[in-house]
Amino acid sequence: MKFFNSLDNLTLRGVPLLLAVCLNGCSSVDYYRHLAAGQFELLRRREPVAAVVADPARDPALRERLARAQEARAFASARLGLPDNDSYRLYADLGRPHVVWNVFATGEFSVDALSHCFPIAGCVAYRGYYQPGRARGAAALLRQEGLDTFIGPVEAYSTLGWFADPILAGMLRHGDDALAALIFHELAHQRLYVPDDSAFNESFASFVEREGLRQWHASRGLPPPDERRARRDEQFTRLVLETRERLRALYASGLPASEMRRRKAAEFDALRRRYRTLRDGEWQGERRYDAWIEGPLNNAKLLPFGLYDGWVPAFAEIFRRAGEDWPRFYVETERLAHLPAAARERHLAALQEAASPAIVTQEDNR
Repeated sequence: MKFFNSLDNLTLRGVPLLLAVCLNGCSSVDYYRHLAAGQFELLRRREPVAAVVADPARDPALRERLARAQEARAFASARLGLPDNDSYRLYADLGRPHVVWNVFATGEFSVDALSHCFPIAGCVAYRGYYQPGRARGAAALLRQEGLDTFIGPVEAYSTLGWFADPILAGMLRHGDDALAALIFHELAHQRLYVPDDSAFNESFASFVEREGLRQWHASRGLPPPDERRARRDEQFTRLVLETRERLRALYASGLPASEMRRRKAAEFDALRRRYRTLRDGEWQGERRYDAWIEGPLNNAKLLPFGLYDGWVPAFAEIFRRAGEDWPRFYVETERLAHLPAAARERHLAALQEAASPAIVTQEDNR
């Protein structure tokens, strides 16, 4: 799973979602049928990228974008050791910018997600819908129960290798780097996925994405990817996570509900002020996060943050210790994946701590 990290509208990307064989894991047959119909519609619309590129009747700009995407797709398998299959060698236009809308929910006084479990994919912090109306209806029912909700549109997701995932038309709204990064990220989910451990899965895929993009640039004689946007994403994420932890402490305080409600609103106001200070100061007025921050804020809207890159330094340390050799890196990460959850987290924390001095040194030298 991964946000299509455009936090200006918080568009989600790369959410692993096993849509077939979920009858027993879904709360209703109607929901299962809805998921199956949406997935089958996506599969029905797939066509080989090579056929689109070779067809002179198709839009020249589309053909050019897809041709460049295939260069990144070939690099992913040849140089990054990612699966060599039909995923992202197909194209599908669903006639809409998003493929799925995910509904996140928390309690009014909780920052922990209401989770949903599926066979093989495990438990995740959202429920996906192929129709925005269904997502809005589900969110409305949850709000009637007193829950905080947030709906996040998804441009792409991984079926974890169960189907050949296509490049979707909505993915082409972004630049070539973003598309290449998405391909690397989603193929990484096919390479390794641990049920019930989203933090591990997303950090692993995010590391493969970032290092893969750096190597992709180097292979083409290009300068390294511009890290300013990534650093600002990290700074913004840190602001959100700090707020989430303050809210967690507030909700554990045992204060009366009315007082917690008042302080909850005050925390969100403080988050907006801290963001504006950062935006108007260090960022020199860059406003791309304004739409998110100025919209309604609640616990559920904070859920996706920190999920996708929390352990990235730990995976970078594994890669360094593996001599920057992809096969050795995958062997080591697979060993971690087979550990019990608590042991896996302890190992990641130790790796993260070992990586910290190098990270600090790099930042200080910028």
